[in-house]
Amino acid sequence: MEKTPSYFVTREAPARISAMSKDTKLIVVVRDPVTRAISDYTQTLSKRPDIPTFESLTFKNRSTGLIDTSWSAIQIGIYAKHLEHWLRHFPVGQMLFVSGERLISDPAGELGRVQDFLGLKRIITDKHFYFNKTKGFPCLKKAEGSSKPHCLGKTKGRTHPEIDREVVQRLREFYRPFNLKFYQMTGHDFGWD
Repeated sequence: MEKTPSYFVTREAPARISAMSKDTKLIVVVRDPVTRAISDYTQTLSKRPDIPTFESLTFKNRSTGLIDTSWSAIQIGIYAKHLEHWLRHFPVGQMLFVSGERLISDPAGELGRVQDFLGLKRIITDKHFYFNKTKGFPCLKKAEGSSKPHCLGKTKGRTHPEIDREVVQRLREFYRPFNLKFYQMTGHDFGWD
């Protein structure tokens, strides 16, 4: 197993992985691209508090509403574009698209889909999780080989900055056609609209 989030958006990755093994099963965790962009910005802001506002980075021209698709926080969420590269090398049946939202709301259910996809016996169930109200995420009750629960690290679950509602709405409009195409390509409606 290899886990690298940037693989999905790296243009050369599909060909390289296919050359390594055409039978590779791919699991891609996706979330609402608007929330993902805000989360990406929040992560950067925690490391570099002097960066411009989310709103100013989002637009090439705010008065015309032109979104800056060269900003990586925006570009990563255009999932349909990235998936096109993967589909040149792998059939969609070798890919599982996991809902980041469902990983939070129903971790056992979403991990059940992962276990099924990998041909594994379902051993991870609801009894393995509890919800950490402070983090806002589910945690494993007991990590393997440990007597302590395991939660996401310090970099996860940060409070997002307040973003202008008009900017969020404009981003929803921007992503809508890409989301609909992604739903069609994957055969799964993630309900982001």
